[in-house]
Amino acid sequence: MNWTKNKAWEWYENVGWLCGFNYVPSTAINTTEMWQCETFDLQTIDRELGWAEQLGFNSCRIFIQYLVWTVDKKGLLKRIDKFLDVANHHKITTVMCLMDDCAFSGKQPYLGPQDNPKPGIHNSCWTPSPGHERVINRSFWPDLEAYINEIVSHFSADHRILMWDLYNEAGNAKMGNKSLPLLKECFIWARTAKPIQPLTACIYDKDLHDINEVVLKLSDIITFHNYNPLPHLKMVVEKLRAFSRPLICTEWMARSRGSRINTHLPFFCQEGIGCYIWGLVNGKTQTSFGWETLESASKRAEEPGEWFHDLLHPNGEPYSDEEIQILREQTNSSISLNEKRLL
Repeated sequence: MNWTKNKAWEWYENVGWLCGFNYVPSTAINTTEMWQCETFDLQTIDRELGWAEQLGFNSCRIFIQYLVWTVDKKGLLKRIDKFLDVANHHKITTVMCLMDDCAFSGKQPYLGPQDNPKPGIHNSCWTPSPGHERVINRSFWPDLEAYINEIVSHFSADHRILMWDLYNEAGNAKMGNKSLPLLKECFIWARTAKPIQPLTACIYDKDLHDINEVVLKLSDIITFHNYNPLPHLKMVVEKLRAFSRPLICTEWMARSRGSRINTHLPFFCQEGIGCYIWGLVNGKTQTSFGWETLESASKRAEEPGEWFHDLLHPNGEPYSDEEIQILREQTNSSISLNEKRLL
């Protein structure tokens, strides 16, 4: 059974305002490269999370790749633990995402060396987890249950983990309601581990009515994605507030779509809505390029005039000094996560 509304609000009041970021190291092309032993880059992670701490962030959201777990269960758990140690050292909590339907690359996940980035293309090598075939083929589900149960059980009482985001954008990549049965099972499997952290999955597409209904019914905390201008964001927030649970926007900020730091971050802060920007450091995922490049046949390699996502260059220099100033002003105006816990 999911948390009561009172328990959800007690948790939320304890953690304080969350100002975070979605994180993939600048040296990783996707979640497989991020977590495979051969390419796990703790030095870069430490450096980049240090920059995040300096900016005032207090939380991050990361994605785990199921396929890595299938071949290296103990190794993956150790690498996750190392990541959590580094994040905690920088006073950053972690939201752990275990499933993901997004498939920008058009490919399913695979092990070993990953493809090189396609010049000028947004997230050109991002693959889903566990992969769409496994989502709809129930013969894989016993192993998926073991994956979720093992990871959630291992970290079920770990205060470095803020919450479990069980399934990112279920139904994306034209999966639709084909992802619905597995989405429901993910909540069942995770709850058997009795985690101290809340469980959630995101609202991101108003047209996925059945998926949204299940997400709202099963989530302890309501999380959502919004890359639209402020009036649209306010409209979505107003509708979600009717469910009387804490709200956290786990993905936002797309400059060319009108989702900007100067307009949105003050709103999130003022309204006490947790928010996770996409992303931190511009790297191999090339999310400084917009979604429209996915349909483009061009091979542009030059940096776009206006970045779509991301805050920092790979050397730590800001894309926009003005944005960094606003970010620091907003984070300084709120009680930090750790300070809140000491009160």
